Amino acid sequence: MSDRREFISSALLAAVWAGAGLSGTSLGNLAEASNQEPARTPRFKRDPFILGIASGYPQSDGMVLWTRLAPDPIAPDSGLGRDDLEVIYEIADDPAFSRLVQAGKTRSEARYAHTVHLEVRGLPAGREFFYRFRAGDFTSPIGRTWTAAALGQNIARLRIGVASCQHYEQGYYHAYQHMLERGTDLILHLGDYIYEGNTGNPVRQHDRGECQTLADYRRRYAWYRTDPLLRAAHAACPWLVTHDDHEVDNDYAGGQAENPRERAKFLARRAAAYRAYWEHMPLPRSALPRGPDMQLYMSRALGDLLTVHMLDERQYRSPQACPTPPRRGGSRVFVDSCPSWYDESRTMLGATQESWIDAQLRTSKARWNLIAQGVVMTLIDEDPGPRQQHWSDSWAGYPAARQRLLQSVANSGCANPVLLGGDIHAFIAADQRVLPNDAASPIVGSELVTTSISSGPPPQKVIDAYNRSDSTDVFFADGSHRGYLHLTVTPDRLEADLVGYDSVRETQAVARSLARFTLEEGQRGLRKG
Repeated sequence: MSDRREFISSALLAAVWAGAGLSGTSLGNLAEASNQEPARTPRFKRDPFILGIASGYPQSDGMVLWTRLAPDPIAPDSGLGRDDLEVIYEIADDPAFSRLVQAGKTRSEARYAHTVHLEVRGLPAGREFFYRFRAGDFTSPIGRTWTAAALGQNIARLRIGVASCQHYEQGYYHAYQHMLERGTDLILHLGDYIYEGNTGNPVRQHDRGECQTLADYRRRYAWYRTDPLLRAAHAACPWLVTHDDHEVDNDYAGGQAENPRERAKFLARRAAAYRAYWEHMPLPRSALPRGPDMQLYMSRALGDLLTVHMLDERQYRSPQACPTPPRRGGSRVFVDSCPSWYDESRTMLGATQESWIDAQLRTSKARWNLIAQGVVMTLIDEDPGPRQQHWSDSWAGYPAARQRLLQSVANSGCANPVLLGGDIHAFIAADQRVLPNDAASPIVGSELVTTSISSGPPPQKVIDAYNRSDSTDVFFADGSHRGYLHLTVTPDRLEADLVGYDSVRETQAVARSLARFTLEEGQRGLRKG
């Protein structure tokens, strides 16, 4: 991205932090909804844009723009009642809005918590834009976004922030401030955007109780969006997102809840959680849930430089093998005592998504292919003795599915595959082979796992297992820092900077680079530095 863009981004960030109250949303152009009742022109006594603005899913001619009208975001109806409301949008190629390129009216639909998901089209490719919304007498903060370069066009450089696991009560979101101060063009969020429950010894508190209903999940998202750094990150650049478990329920797998007593009503809970997730993310209309089902996996090609493949590793997965009674979900399992461990019918992605990602990789023309999802791919033995022990909620717990995906990557012939993961609240950098830790098996690609934005660390014995000398494909593992992963992608190389904080329990914190790795175009395997 250009020096001009960096300058404007810094200026925009300052403006967002200075002016960000709480902010709003929409589904489509009013002209597209001619069969609906006209949206009412709203009047507000308080700023309706308290929850901010956002953009996402850039294409060569547009993107999704998001907001939610919510003058009282904790109230059951956000203080707005049951009418759809008119929202004006403006898109310009300068932050002063002296050169408008598109403007019009859209609607915030009451049934979707007065959110707006405006799918903009007709913009030129590979360009930076600024956008804002108006409702009543109020104007939203200004957002910065961009259209993707078209196929056949190259991008000289793309800077990507990778985030995961941001428990509001366990710390502050310093990572987002650092992402934007250093310059970030795109943010990938790999899951656990909210947490459905509470925590002991909180740094700060949101509403109490575990989310079960649509109203509960909407209120929890509203609490998270009151954080000014999170709002600033959404306003500063486009996002691509996928979920993990805590957007619904800890360790859920497909239609199975962690608590077996919830089984009969769990799909209704999942439907409520998915709907609230869609309502609060800058997702396209194609991802709108249908009951407990949501089409979340999708790819975005960014010119010839990069394609990002976002996977859903939670909605379609088989239940975890050999759980520890009475709960379901993840556990540490000795493989020799679990007869179903290697069952080839067990899946992480589901057959349809497995076929989809295989086709995406086989047909990709991009120079780099990022495969982004929620959990860890790197396989290590957590037991120092003669038996094998693995965490069943990660890819390790689905060995046949893991091998199928890595074999698909290997057979696809796609250029420069890089796997991105989260969930573990630790940094991990490792090469991937179809047969792990077997030097005779060729390197398929490399995995970079980001630590948590704020959620607490994993057990140290787990990190010790990653760092044992027999884990020959693991270059780095650290669970003692919160932070994020910063990628700089050019046609010739990918540079990864693992940025950590000693603590995020204080309102001020200092970021430092814990490790750096590079991948050279056309070559397999991580290199330090």
